[in-house]
Amino acid sequence: MAYETLVYGTAGAIATITLNRPDDLNTIVPPMTDEIEAAMAEAVRDPVVKVIVFRGAGRAFCAGFDFSQGFHQWDHGITTDGRWDAGKDFVMACSNVTGWVPKFMSLWNSPKPVIAMVHGWALGGGSELALCADIVLMSEDARIGTPYSRMWGCHHAGMWVHRLGLAKAKELALTGRPLSGTDAVACGLVNKAVPFEELEGEAYTLANELVSIPLSQLAAMKLIVNQAYENMGLKSTQLLGSVLDGLMRNTPEALAFIDFAGKAGVPAAVAQRDQLFGDYSQGRPGDKPDPKNSYPAPKAG
Repeated sequence: MAYETLVYGTAGAIATITLNRPDDLNTIVPPMTDEIEAAMAEAVRDPVVKVIVFRGAGRAFCAGFDFSQGFHQWDHGITTDGRWDAGKDFVMACSNVTGWVPKFMSLWNSPKPVIAMVHGWALGGGSELALCADIVLMSEDARIGTPYSRMWGCHHAGMWVHRLGLAKAKELALTGRPLSGTDAVACGLVNKAVPFEELEGEAYTLANELVSIPLSQLAAMKLIVNQAYENMGLKSTQLLGSVLDGLMRNTPEALAFIDFAGKAGVPAAVAQRDQLFGDYSQGRPGDKPDPKNSYPAPKAG
């Protein structure tokens, strides 16, 4: 099928899904969530494919949900007569058909292993998406974080909570501070961090190693680990997170934040949010991904 927001391609037994909105740091807009789910289904259905690599074009893996238009791109699912509809938002967010989390979880639910290849920014919903993969590789200078911890959101996919121990999960949930690839490995959030120049080679070397293993073996080992975490309450965490995310997007403070972003621009809004912490856009050059580290968009096929 044709995709608007991503590129799907295969090479032998490896499928690659590349988020392809590089000018906007691959921020999430309709129909990206549907296309992620569709591309994952395409890979799962392909009898030749055994491993999936998930990545982003341009300077970022994914910088989260796009709110440059005040989040009005999603009005059909969360508003009535132009005003937030709590019931409508709840139904959309918690549905396996329309919810964002079930679409992100197509990476988790795939019987075929998924390797996330994270460079640049992986923020908010983009971080949740990456952490739904089975193995997460980062460039050392990349930054993964949840700026929504400070305003306008809540953990909804639950992966930050379930991948970390209590102390670090609580600290990062409350502060929203980003982690470099190196720091993310140190606290057990992701699997490995390498220099940007080595990231692509690292991802595809690992993919080729996994290709050598029978698919049934890969699927069985993935399933047993997934089931253990689901037995710990992952799905319940996601349900609560999806409900709280809607609420936190519609507090007086959150509405004022979005209103300010609409009037002054997103850079001004996030600068105000992050100024005290001195991170994200307000960080020093060494505390942000190297802007020269960028991948071109591949051709489909």
